[in-house]
Amino acid sequence: MTTSSKSGFATRAIHFGYDPQEEKGALTPPLHMTSTFCFETAEAGGEMFAGEREGYFYSRVSNPTLDLLERRLASLEEGGAALATASGMGAITALLWTLLKSGDEIVVDKTLYGCTFAFMRHGLSRFGVNVIHADLTDPQNLTEVLSDKTRVVYFETPANPNMRLVDIAAICEIAHKKDVQVVVDNTYATPYLCRPLTLGADFVVHSATKYLGGHGDLVAGCVVGRSEDMMNVRLLGLKDMTGAVLSPMNAMLVMRGLKTLALRMDRHCENAMHIARMLEDHPAVSKVSYPGLESFAQYDLAQQQMDKPGGMIAFEVHGGFEGGIAMMNGLKMIQRAVSLGDTESLIQHPASMTHSAYTAEERAEYLISDGLIRLSVGLEDVCDIEEDLLQALNKGMKTHNMAAE
Repeated sequence: MTTSSKSGFATRAIHFGYDPQEEKGALTPPLHMTSTFCFETAEAGGEMFAGEREGYFYSRVSNPTLDLLERRLASLEEGGAALATASGMGAITALLWTLLKSGDEIVVDKTLYGCTFAFMRHGLSRFGVNVIHADLTDPQNLTEVLSDKTRVVYFETPANPNMRLVDIAAICEIAHKKDVQVVVDNTYATPYLCRPLTLGADFVVHSATKYLGGHGDLVAGCVVGRSEDMMNVRLLGLKDMTGAVLSPMNAMLVMRGLKTLALRMDRHCENAMHIARMLEDHPAVSKVSYPGLESFAQYDLAQQQMDKPGGMIAFEVHGGFEGGIAMMNGLKMIQRAVSLGDTESLIQHPASMTHSAYTAEERAEYLISDGLIRLSVGLEDVCDIEEDLLQALNKGMKTHNMAAE
């Protein structure tokens, strides 16, 4: 191994866990495209299945390519161990099916990604798990809903899509007094900007499809936590409950993405800061939510628990839903697409797209307005991103003014 836990973030993202001299000098780690593994003896195979000997025996449980990715992810999140999964939802479901059973309660924040919300509301609840929503932006609200049945507190920070932040350390302090475990979705921030485990969280989940992969060419997820806990998630949540196994090819692509994560996040943040300021000053825009703006309601918390404010912006334009749709349709370079964290700038309308699992009443209750627009600021030259937004905003504002007349 050519690096240690004391090496810098980018160094670990590139080198951690791999020595080329152990693989005939190959600079890039080999790709292990195999479903099963051969045993030297029958006894050796039996010992591996019994957990008495280390080794690989079936890729649904472990694979050398996935193992290297998992060790790098654990290092970057400063956790004991990681588990790679076939998607972000695979990570969430594998973890929660391990931690929860019928009769348990889980407390979740008011704002969740649409598919996460659907799993909580329509998945867990079908199997006797009570899901309680609370506004976790005020940690004291957690004390009012915790009970003897609460097993998990779950939230995103920043939240998808409205950018609300949750004080990780404060929530963990309250939850741990009741022996409740805390799960944080760190997809938006990535471990480059925020490391929830160091602030007290028990588990971190990611959609690695997003910034970790970074190029829009894969679907993947991961969970990071304490080593002993992660073995349970691997053997129960992944192996038996979901089977959400990541392919070795996609694991290799995520590792390729990790090599440039620090560089990409610096550029995402730089571009997003510029665009957020531009949007805040534009007369067609009624509201901008971005952790780097001093006008952001939780600016102080962002400064406290995030190294940089990230690449995601939520905003609304005058004219509400119709104004937002008109503006999006006027864009020429920025692509109308869901997902985020790609090299390309992507824009979408949560109420009709990623968060359509919510009813209109639920969106209102859980703080997702019909006019909200989510922008994932990409790596293009920022002047080109700005120019495209400006021409669409100006066109939309002109149309809106003409309609008002």
